[in-house]
Amino acid sequence: MPLGAEGFTVIDLPEVASDILPSYDRCPVDDYMGHGTRFKRFSQYKLTPAEDQGWSFKRLPHRDYTTYKKFNPVGGGIRRVYEPIEVDFTPLISEGIRELGLDRSEPWQINVHQNRTRADGGKPGPLTPEGVHHDGHEFVMIAILNKVNVEGGTTRLWKPGADAPFWSGTLDAGQAVLLDDRGLAHDVTDVLSADGGPGHRDIVIIAFSRWAEKWYGEEHDAAALEEQDA
Repeated sequence: MPLGAEGFTVIDLPEVASDILPSYDRCPVDDYMGHGTRFKRFSQYKLTPAEDQGWSFKRLPHRDYTTYKKFNPVGGGIRRVYEPIEVDFTPLISEGIRELGLDRSEPWQINVHQNRTRADGGKPGPLTPEGVHHDGHEFVMIAILNKVNVEGGTTRLWKPGADAPFWSGTLDAGQAVLLDDRGLAHDVTDVLSADGGPGHRDIVIIAFSRWAEKWYGEEHDAAALEEQDA
């Protein structure tokens, strides 16, 4: 178990390239989550072990995002149409891969979610409107890249069937939490304006699944959409 007995770890991130943070200004509004406070881009990759103990990143043809309603009762069971990510997050993702000790015996697939959440004095920014949840993948990395005039946004981790989180923490910019998504559920409290004016929180979420589990393609999409019809 690469994450230890508790199933999670918090890490410090390397400095990101100069084009990363400005790219959040160009994220379109997310029409499906956040009630106008979330802005998002989305891309998917196949990871293949490379001979130098690194990983080869292959960007997959862009698709709508689908997930199961059992994991996300707000945004699951439907096609969510997002613009692709414009910048290269792979150096940051590679840091998470090293910390996870990702199994090199087979290829993996990742979903990469670039999210900005805005808040002001009259409107908080919900981060997990779906509530306490699993994403359905093997591992999840939630990396905080920037926080401007916001407070709140406390990450909480829950063991199965628990009435209260066993861990909570408000991550700083430049930190990430890596977690065993099947062993732990998680949620994040709303982002709030620190002084009543506008503010925002910029993150990237990476969800890791083994390629054989088919979280990409027509078969996955059909299964997620059929669940909505059941």
